[in-house]
Amino acid sequence: MTPTAASTARQQQFHRIALAIFMALAIALAWSASARAGNINVDGSGLAIKGYDPVAYFTQNAAVPGNAEITATHKGATYRFASAEHRDLFIAAPDKYAPQYGGYCAYGVAKGVKARIEPEQFTVLDGKLYLNFNAGVQRTWQKDVPGYLAMSDKNWQHLGAE
Repeated sequence: MTPTAASTARQQQFHRIALAIFMALAIALAWSASARAGNINVDGSGLAIKGYDPVAYFTQNAAVPGNAEITATHKGATYRFASAEHRDLFIAAPDKYAPQYGGYCAYGVAKGVKARIEPEQFTVLDGKLYLNFNAGVQRTWQKDVPGYLAMSDKNWQHLGAE
């Protein structure tokens, strides 16, 4: 092998190793972000419900953005609130206000997948908050909520353990 060919081969090997290390770090970072909150649908910083106030769904029947300065942590996820009063209600009973299925799309869970959500697409039913992927999915979900809930509850037994 000529000196130039050997140098090129070493550079290519170095780039392959650097790429492998980069990919391993990227995977580890993505895993650790999801592991921080366990089975909660969070963004890369650990924020749940895209920053919306979980209590407002119950008290105002509306999707209300939370304030970045008014937060609480539950099961490793950070929740934002529109008011200190909402934060205090959440702290007193987090499982009452946290969305079902870890904040993943309830219809998606019924279909066996963890799907992202749009916070504006929600249903509060029997004291529980369910979120959906988008308006179209929300309309489908609303056509048979009891049937989809039965499927979601069954599927969450294994999806929630992943």
